[in-house]
Amino acid sequence: MIASSASRLPHTPASGPLIDLPAMGAPASGRRWRLREADAATAEAIAASGRDPVLARILAARGVGPEDVERYLAPSLREEMPDPFVLKDMDRAAERLTRAIIDGETIGVFGDYDVDGTTASAILKLYFDAAGVQSLIYLPDRISEGYGPSADAFRSLHRDGANLIVTVDCGAAAHEPIEEAARDDVDIVVFDHHQMSGPPPAGAAAVVNPNRPDDVSGLGNLSAAGVAFMGAVALNRALREAGYFKDRAEPNLMSLLDLTALGLVCDVMSITGLTRVMVAQGLKVLGGGGNPGLKALGARAGVKGPPSTYHLGFLIGPRINAAGRIGHARLAFELMTTEDVARRQELAEKLHVLNAERQEIEADVQAAALRDIETNQRHAHDVIVTVGAGWHPGVIGIVAGRLKEMYDRPVIVIGVEGESGKGSGRSITGVDLGAAVSAAREEGVLTAGGGHAMAAGLSIDVNRIGDFRRMMNERLARAVTLARTNRTYDIDAVVAPTAVSKSFADLTGLAGPYGPGNPEPTFALLDCRAEYLKTVGKGHLSLTLVNSVGESARAIAFRAEGEPLGEILSSGQRFHAVGKIRADDWRGGDAGQLQIADAAPAL
Repeated sequence: MIASSASRLPHTPASGPLIDLPAMGAPASGRRWRLREADAATAEAIAASGRDPVLARILAARGVGPEDVERYLAPSLREEMPDPFVLKDMDRAAERLTRAIIDGETIGVFGDYDVDGTTASAILKLYFDAAGVQSLIYLPDRISEGYGPSADAFRSLHRDGANLIVTVDCGAAAHEPIEEAARDDVDIVVFDHHQMSGPPPAGAAAVVNPNRPDDVSGLGNLSAAGVAFMGAVALNRALREAGYFKDRAEPNLMSLLDLTALGLVCDVMSITGLTRVMVAQGLKVLGGGGNPGLKALGARAGVKGPPSTYHLGFLIGPRINAAGRIGHARLAFELMTTEDVARRQELAEKLHVLNAERQEIEADVQAAALRDIETNQRHAHDVIVTVGAGWHPGVIGIVAGRLKEMYDRPVIVIGVEGESGKGSGRSITGVDLGAAVSAAREEGVLTAGGGHAMAAGLSIDVNRIGDFRRMMNERLARAVTLARTNRTYDIDAVVAPTAVSKSFADLTGLAGPYGPGNPEPTFALLDCRAEYLKTVGKGHLSLTLVNSVGESARAIAFRAEGEPLGEILSSGQRFHAVGKIRADDWRGGDAGQLQIADAAPAL
């Protein structure tokens, strides 16, 4: 595969000339390298205002105009926060919650067991505590109860004194349990964000979901934690207007933003618009005082430096998730809400250990899934559906995500016990897996299922797995083909090895936080050879890149040993490399390193 030499990229130092992206051999990834599209006039106008030209191009490529630069680089929730009542049914939800609080009712909260559901539950619990409201929290067991509310769970909360129950990260499709609760005179308010294919449950007092068909708020990019935060803002206003805070302090809503950011990042929401602002402000909160539980867990996980989306998504989030996956979500919930310092440290250690156990279980399931895929040639399908007996339901989603990256197509992993299976799927950009799974449920192929574009969960009778596999491939084949055609690595700039530094990483970080929808900048280093190449950790390659004029930079390629990327790096031949520039905390000072994502032989 030869990249076009017509793409011209800014070279750093930024004052240097534009250079051509040279011809090259086939990249290890099979993707075509290209210049990320950006309006040249916009980039020049931003640079003319005094901004570094590389940063100017990064901003222009993400749709930021000269007039929006200051606002984009310093996101303010005060300026960007919409009226929470633009969400359908938020008025009904706030009215019922306000009435309950003023009347002294106990409020129940039913949450989900993943990071988003647990953080959303913690947001409501901490808000209710600060407002002097009695609340009861119910988090289901992943193994024995599964996803979503049940009539038994609602009855349990009702017996304990809750006549009003708020569901978070679930409930939008729980028609029967909600209707049964309504018959028992229990009001249900739903805070959810999952896709809805039909009307909301008829018995609910309110269904707040930016992804319900009749919601026109434009806030479909919020996760449950984001919806819960919006709910807290709306409730706070309603209580203020009702005079509730006349003799008491209002809760500090900003203090809930680090939990909100954690839920948004770990549920893989697009880091754009309001979501980006919430995440940016949440990271600031965590870097300051922050939720004490998250701070304790971050310290145990080895978080160093200012908090980032990487820390949330790859260090703190997996440890929170480990509780719900192989332990119980109550552990993570308690960590985020307890005021007991000793208990907080104990829980942080327990979650750290659980995460290590989760990694071992995950590795076993992934190895078994790989054997099934390779033995049965399932990678020849547009959608991979792999099935195994006894696969732990707490790790199948993580395994699906890793296999999706490996095979570059949607993957659904189903663990079977007896005559039924529980599955979890992860998709690639451009393929709406949640809608396909919801359609399978509606057609009776699944006993339960749903999700959003990039992820889905399901329950299925074993004798329908073949039908499900065929349906997914028939329904999604065209979308997968289109999504995988002309896959690219979009490059923001060609850089010299001397640019690989902490100061340059800090410069490009100004346009963050990064994530889906706002991709972290990717840079190319040209005509390099590898020196001091060695294996570190589990298959990672550490090396020094040296270009044709002797300039050098440290680099690392994760899980590259034995892979096409590793073969290019260790070939002894000259190559081009693309990746992300990060600070090198290990060496300190202004040291940086290139995290190599792809490489191609130099011609």
